[in-house]
Amino acid sequence: MAVTIYTSLLLEVTKSHGELEMVWTFIKTTLLVGFLTGILFVVAYLMGLDPIVALGFAAFMNLIIYWFSDRLVLRMGGAKVVGEEDAPRVYAALRRLNAASGMSMPKVALVNSSVPNAFATGRSPSKATVAVHTGLLSVVNDEELEGVLAHELTHVRNWDTLTMTIAATVAGAITYLAQWGWLFGGAFGGGSSGRNRQGGSLLGLLFMLVLAPFAAMLVQLAVSRTREYAADEGGAKLSGKPLALASALEKIDYQARNRRPSSKANPALSSLYIVNPFRGSAFAQLFSTHPRTEKRIARLHQIAGTMGYGSYYTQ
Repeated sequence: MAVTIYTSLLLEVTKSHGELEMVWTFIKTTLLVGFLTGILFVVAYLMGLDPIVALGFAAFMNLIIYWFSDRLVLRMGGAKVVGEEDAPRVYAALRRLNAASGMSMPKVALVNSSVPNAFATGRSPSKATVAVHTGLLSVVNDEELEGVLAHELTHVRNWDTLTMTIAATVAGAITYLAQWGWLFGGAFGGGSSGRNRQGGSLLGLLFMLVLAPFAAMLVQLAVSRTREYAADEGGAKLSGKPLALASALEKIDYQARNRRPSSKANPALSSLYIVNPFRGSAFAQLFSTHPRTEKRIARLHQIAGTMGYGSYYTQ
């Protein structure tokens, strides 16, 4: 089953340009799925399943996550696929960008949230979805929106969305399974004696508390910060509007700093958002999925200079 998944993925990868980038994405995804198999096996085993059944359960979850990860991510992010009548500005900007890039038109989804942000998901460029928070549409103009969407399309073109989507689903699956096993399986203790049940409860609690942050760490480490820089540069060149993208990042970051994350924002998806809406301590920033927004904006101004643009952007 896993071989079938990897063969299907490899065939899709080899059909596209940028072979070195694609192979690296394939390797990262393979390692991620392999790690997930081990974690899910342990979870299932601690829930009292036979080792063979536990292995089958893990393989089944791998299949589900690969084929339905994009839908799961959209649900986790509170996104709903919409038609052009519901998001005319988004569709218009994507059509301009797709005409310039030659890419397939992605699906469009909206997240009903006043906190501006955006993300892309999908296991391949031909099966991509770009999700936009309604709050973003209220704070950016058309040029800035085009810059944001160009950033997301660059993630799609570079196959970053494959690794990020599976990583986000992995984080959610591990956390939810650990919680379900603890709540509904007697904290992995089943119907054993009092001492064993107490030990199982402690083990289940420890498992849940350790896995939840570790799953988030997995997402953070699965996608390198350099991919955000690459998406910024690719988005600037695709849209031809590096300063508009820089302005949009500044607006989104300001909202992220001064407002609580939306109730629909999911920490497991932090690596997918164009700006991470979840702020932590200075120590936590060391493990952030995104570079500091100030550095990204500074690099976009440098890119604007190389493209022949001035230092100022008129909104």
